[in-house]
Amino acid sequence: MIFNKDTAEKTAELLLQINAIKLNPSTPFLWASGWNSPIYCDNRITLSFPAIRNYIRDEFVHQIEEIYGKPDVIAGVATGAIGIGILVAEVLGLPFVYVRPEPKKHGRQNQVEGFLQKGQNVVVIEDLISTGNSSLLAVDALREAGANVKGMIAIFSYGFDIANDNFKNANVELNTLSNYESLLTLAVAKKYITEEEQKTLEEWKKNPSEWNVLENK
Repeated sequence: MIFNKDTAEKTAELLLQINAIKLNPSTPFLWASGWNSPIYCDNRITLSFPAIRNYIRDEFVHQIEEIYGKPDVIAGVATGAIGIGILVAEVLGLPFVYVRPEPKKHGRQNQVEGFLQKGQNVVVIEDLISTGNSSLLAVDALREAGANVKGMIAIFSYGFDIANDNFKNANVELNTLSNYESLLTLAVAKKYITEEEQKTLEEWKKNPSEWNVLENK
């Protein structure tokens, strides 16, 4: 869910300006999942731009307090959300933990790194939501550690139906600063893409796992 339309549009524009989001409908990117995609998103790039990372940090802080109230702990999903998660926790004056994709193979075999007590209220920070599977694995790990996960907030979501279903089934409230719909509207208005390219990007979102650029030309 988008909490603020103006924030969604500004966030999308900032991500486009620094090429954190790249749109290339004619020459698609290959995702690790094997999907062909006309869009690629790497929000970790925002950490290299102080003004932009501070904007994202401040929006996270504002929306966390407005939507969830002040939690006991901020958790970042490794690795993409560790940096921004620490910045958010610092402003809020809260402890920070991060969640690995899986437990370590050695030592204490932690999956949740940092000090977390049972019963503490946690808001999870994520950089990007696609299907939501990896993000929700982090939620599972926090719950297994005894945390009360109040919700998750992310920089950007593709808005796939499967992600919406996954979060609903896991009973996790998700909010994002921006999303795919806001991005396309902004990208056309600011002439990052043509209206024809917008149609291609809209077609991809309908069935991303089966989309093929050659079939859609």
